[in-house]
Amino acid sequence: MYIQALLSLLPFTPGFLHHDEPPSDTLRLGTLTPYKKAPIVEGIRELPDDCSVDQVMLIHRHGSREPLQDELPLIQGLAYTIGNASDAIAAAKLPDNLKFLKQGYVTELQVGRLSAVGRKQLFDHGVDFIFRYPQLHGETFVAGNESRVIESSRWFGQGYIGMKALDAEYITLPDNGNNWIRPFMGCPAWSENLKTKPSPAAIWGEKYIPPITRRLNKLLPGVNLSDDDTHGALYACAYDLASYNSSPWCNVFSSTELTYFDYESDLEMDNAFGYTVKPPALGPMLGSLYVNKLIERFQNKTGDAKSMYLEFGHDATINVIMAAVGLAEDKPPLNPNAIDPFRKWRTSNQVPFAANMVWERFTCHKSFQGPQIRLILNEETYPLEKCAKTKRDKAHGTCSLANFITANKFSTDITYGDQFWNDTCHITGARDVRMDQSPFYLL
Repeated sequence: MYIQALLSLLPFTPGFLHHDEPPSDTLRLGTLTPYKKAPIVEGIRELPDDCSVDQVMLIHRHGSREPLQDELPLIQGLAYTIGNASDAIAAAKLPDNLKFLKQGYVTELQVGRLSAVGRKQLFDHGVDFIFRYPQLHGETFVAGNESRVIESSRWFGQGYIGMKALDAEYITLPDNGNNWIRPFMGCPAWSENLKTKPSPAAIWGEKYIPPITRRLNKLLPGVNLSDDDTHGALYACAYDLASYNSSPWCNVFSSTELTYFDYESDLEMDNAFGYTVKPPALGPMLGSLYVNKLIERFQNKTGDAKSMYLEFGHDATINVIMAAVGLAEDKPPLNPNAIDPFRKWRTSNQVPFAANMVWERFTCHKSFQGPQIRLILNEETYPLEKCAKTKRDKAHGTCSLANFITANKFSTDITYGDQFWNDTCHITGARDVRMDQSPFYLL
């Protein structure tokens, strides 16, 4: 059982996390959310008893980590501001949720390391996976080329096959060619998109952060927090949780303010890997490599398909797959000036730390004809609405493999390095392009 399943039983008031209280299932911090099961989709049934899963593809996000390269300075700057205002803080009469500042605030977080919380998440998920699919087995673990991802694959392996993990095969997929785990690394247009200013997330941040800064400065006379300090405090909440399983900073913000931070992440990831990427086809095109790999394996086109694929990547990996398949698309698209409370694209549900996307190929004796496909996202069925053709499909959130292939013609019409790929990615020279890692997304 995952640790979060136990933690969710504890009492929690949304937006207020006590210093000694572990993370709750209701806390939403975008892509920095502690792992939690996805919400149940009402009306979706389990598979009929005459059906059995005969092939599985897992793509797993790395576990909880420490801050990214451009986030850590915000937390360190906050600690510096607090340290410089120690006299003012000592003299101030602080509300209960800020009294921890009387002892100061320091941070020992570093850039990008998998945390102890993250290691445990992957180990626990590995243990759970062997029970989820006892009839299938895999001993090859494929990871994207990043240290946190590689380490996550090994902790999962330890949980999944125990001491046998020492003899298992661990493969790191290089950042060139037909890389379905990190396709963005070979696409200059994706990197160019990240440099576009201002981003939707930045526009939203300019709107929601200043009022929080003003509120906190009224409670902390003489401290003079900047907007960067406020942003740093929000990140301190998320990354203290990710590293230590508790944070005094989460108790500083209201549930509404944390909702704003959560939405910032939604805008960020939609703009980088989803439906508001420029050019518009970029996100789905990047995800097409995985969709085509899934179809190749589930159809056994090479004649040597395995029953179990265990692969490890990023939140970005899962998001571009969702965009390629047409999942969680908002019409109209997300607005950088206002929150849509009914939006579909929610990174806290899709890609919390240690998110796991499982594609199942299953067959049935009577209920369905021919091979079928189902998506399990963070332990709950995610309905494949675009390829569901029958009442039974819609009842179980599934579709036939044949209809899935037909519905994903956008992906099947794309081949890595073809004219559409190169034009969309702005590739004019050699096909294999290795780019520097983005410090913002991929550490």
